Amino acid sequence: MKILVTGGAGFIGSAVIRHIIDNTNDSVVNVDKLTYAGNLANLKGVEDSERYEFEKVDICNRIELDRVFQTHKPDAVMHLAAESHVDRSIDGPAAFIETNIIGTYTLLEASRSYWSKLDSGSKNLFKFHHVSTDEVYGDLEGPEDLFTEDTPYSPSSPYSASKASSDHLVRAWQRTYGLPTVITNCSNNYGPYHFPEKLIPLVILNALEGKSLPVYGRGNQIRDWLYVEDHAHALYRVIKEGVIGQTYNIGGHNEKQNIEVVHVICDLLEELQPNSPFSEASGNCGGFKSLIEFVSDRPGHDIRYAIDASKIQKDLGWMPEESFETGIRKTVSWYLENLQWCRNVQDGSYQRERLGIHTNESNSI
Repeated sequence: MKILVTGGAGFIGSAVIRHIIDNTNDSVVNVDKLTYAGNLANLKGVEDSERYEFEKVDICNRIELDRVFQTHKPDAVMHLAAESHVDRSIDGPAAFIETNIIGTYTLLEASRSYWSKLDSGSKNLFKFHHVSTDEVYGDLEGPEDLFTEDTPYSPSSPYSASKASSDHLVRAWQRTYGLPTVITNCSNNYGPYHFPEKLIPLVILNALEGKSLPVYGRGNQIRDWLYVEDHAHALYRVIKEGVIGQTYNIGGHNEKQNIEVVHVICDLLEELQPNSPFSEASGNCGGFKSLIEFVSDRPGHDIRYAIDASKIQKDLGWMPEESFETGIRKTVSWYLENLQWCRNVQDGSYQRERLGIHTNESNSI
């Protein structure tokens, strides 16, 4: 099977590609525009595989997408390319409208054109898998409430509204044109290669440098945390076995308040970095936790997300392998062991990877 993955140089997309190349016999075509969130260093371990190819292409560029489809002739599409950071969407929503809505529309049309010309056997096997977020559902009210696949959409931010729009487009293309699509909505991902502006890597790296650990409000926002490699396994299960026209929620079964997450990271750093000048063992009163700073909450901040992932477990047999305790330990350890990757991202040098790549201008999530 040859799978076209959009946004494959991003955090989740690169985890998907690493999983496919390392654990299956399938091939991958990585389509990524290489925006700030796209980093080819995330794929160093698989880039030399004969089953991996890269195309530097913007998913809004229909001409280039048509070329990619005709050149590589994929059997399936996994669409992960998106602008994904809520704070960035508040500061500049235009990029989110362009990539998440217009880009998805353009990719759907290119996929439909390609799919419509396939022979009957290939046509029946083709699948378009759209990867989305639980943020499209908005906020949960009751402490026992869970997002199901039938939860009404109520997005709160420009980011989640743009992702909700893309979900609706995918469903419309399936119902109107018969394009064989499937949708997944995931909870908050964490793990290796996460861009440092996101909560968990930001806390780890700021703590190591003795910088403040900013926490919105009082840190009482609750998220269901999903280890990125577990998510990659789930997405591959869906592209192989998911039923056309269905939606699957993917969650980690790990609800934590943001302040709890920060405290766990600080405790792990106390254990793993006791010689840091900012640790309690080195005489810093309060240790890494003394760096926590509560800051003004962001506009429209949802308080609680929680996923009911029973459908994918029952229908496809997937469950996460990592608990939050095992996953967060692996994550903190990875960052401590890969500080050069972090420095290359922080100083922008990772973007030099773009030089010398001769293809045309998907963004990453």
